[in-house]
Amino acid sequence: MQYFGPSGATIWSSPTLDLKRKLVYVAAGNGYSGPDIKTADAVIAMEMGTGKIKWSRQTAPDMFNWGCAGRNGDTGNCPENAGTDVDLGGSPILLDIAGGRQVLVQGQKSAEVHGLDPDQDGKILWSTRIGIGGAGGGIQWGIAAGDGLVFAGLGESPRGAQAAAARTGLFAIDPATGKIVWNEPAPMPDCAGRRGCSVALKSPPSAIPGVVFSPSMDGHVRAHDTKTGKIIWDFETAREFPTVNGIPAKGGSMAATGATVADGFVYVNSGYSGMPGNVLLAFSVK
Repeated sequence: MQYFGPSGATIWSSPTLDLKRKLVYVAAGNGYSGPDIKTADAVIAMEMGTGKIKWSRQTAPDMFNWGCAGRNGDTGNCPENAGTDVDLGGSPILLDIAGGRQVLVQGQKSAEVHGLDPDQDGKILWSTRIGIGGAGGGIQWGIAAGDGLVFAGLGESPRGAQAAAARTGLFAIDPATGKIVWNEPAPMPDCAGRRGCSVALKSPPSAIPGVVFSPSMDGHVRAHDTKTGKIIWDFETAREFPTVNGIPAKGGSMAATGATVADGFVYVNSGYSGMPGNVLLAFSVK
């Protein structure tokens, strides 16, 4: 069989607008087949008026497709230089830092958070590793920022000999230096033993002044103090709920989408691969 390439790279997340520089930033995923292209596993800056690529910066290049998983014993479509699936699944965040400068911060499934310089064609200023990374792990669906910090949840659940020493949970990072300010480990899940239950934080966190919300694969949504990481609110969603439309509903794992905060409410979808479910929950302080 004849194969042709490259087959391009995916964009899993929303673009980021830079009105100061008149640029649009996108984060690209894996290249699916060789040869390697510089716009895979990269943050790409495009001119807002023309769409022309101004610069592209790869963070941790990687070739991968699910043919590499060897399902049904067939790996024929797996690239020769296949990696471990460490694409960029979330949007870049443009932040102000000291001295009137800005930094573009990006999370990656390699379990790294990167700080890029938007004034030097995306030059990598720092890279901070918080876990192991790879397929099903790392930083999957994005990061958040608030109160002068960047927040990243670790989307992997350590097993075996690694479990005792491995980091878990939510991390706060200084966007100017890449230094980890705090790490609040994931609590022991009360769904332990249930298929699909884990401490992984695959959902992107959501930040408001003083609080960062972090949904989990164990069915809990937690609120953390942005200064200390301390858990100040915890709600278990992996159960049955009465609904406003009378349709039976239960919660489960939370991944891919984070909490939405609007008009005094916090909204979360509960139920995903892992522990399935089908409920939309709305919380209010009232």
